[in-house]
Amino acid sequence: MPLQHVSLMNSYPTSSATVSPDAPMKTIASPKAPLPVQTPNQLEERSRRARTEPMSVLPLGDGLYEVESASDHTYLVDLVAGRCTCPDHIFRNVRCKHSRRVAIEITDGRTPPPGQLAVECRNTDCHESVFVDEEDDGSSTGDEESGQPVYCEAHTLWPGDTVVDRETSDRLTVVDVSDLRADAVRIDAADCTVAEYGTNSAYDPDVPVVGVVYPHATVRPNGVVYPHATVRPNGVVPNSLRVYVFPRTRLEKRA
Repeated sequence: MPLQHVSLMNSYPTSSATVSPDAPMKTIASPKAPLPVQTPNQLEERSRRARTEPMSVLPLGDGLYEVESASDHTYLVDLVAGRCTCPDHIFRNVRCKHSRRVAIEITDGRTPPPGQLAVECRNTDCHESVFVDEEDDGSSTGDEESGQPVYCEAHTLWPGDTVVDRETSDRLTVVDVSDLRADAVRIDAADCTVAEYGTNSAYDPDVPVVGVVYPHATVRPNGVVYPHATVRPNGVVPNSLRVYVFPRTRLEKRA
C-alpha cells in the first residue's frame, strides 16, 4: 500500500516528494585481528602468517581489496588477477600472505567476494556488516540509490512486524516501508518534512519513512468491529485505520 494513499503523521496528508541525491554509502573493513588456526604446524609459512597476523581487509570494488598488515603498511590486492603491491609478490612473484588473507576472509564470510561491498547496518544499536552488490552502493539505480541505508536481516522491517517508538515506548505494527527519505516527504499542513516534524527532529533525516498503526486501535467499518489493527496477508489495512509515518531510526524492531 503506497504511503501517499493514506493519512500520515497526525492525519496530515503528504505532498508529492522526490528523493534527494546523496553520496555513495561507505564501505567498511573487517576488524584488524588474527584468525583462528586449527593446525598451524601443517600450514605453509605464508598461509600460516595470513591467518595468525592481525590484518584488516577493506573491499574497494571491482575485485580490489586494501589490506592493512600487522606492520601498519597498506597493500592493494587484485584478487581476480592474483596480484598484490607488496614486495613479496612484486619481487618473488609468489602468492603472498595478503592475497591469501583476502581469500580466507571471503571463505569465512568476514569479507564480501568480488562484486559485493561491505556496509554497516544502519540500526542504532547494531554494527553488523551487510554485504551488498556493487551496483547498489549508492552510485547507481536500485534500492540504494540516493544513499538509502542498509539493514541486516535482524533489523529489516516488513509489513506486519512489531516495532517500538523510541520516544514513547508505544508498540506499533508496520504496514509499509517506503523508499522515500524523511527529509523528502513534506507534510503540507505542518509546513515541514517528516524529518523536521516536532518529535522527529533528533532522528536521521536521510532514512526511509515507515508507515505504522497502533495495535490497540478499534475500527468499526460498516458495523464490523476490529478490536486490533491486523495487517492482512496482502499488506492492506482497513481504509478508516489511521496510518502514521516515522523516520526508520525512530523505530526499534521487536520480536
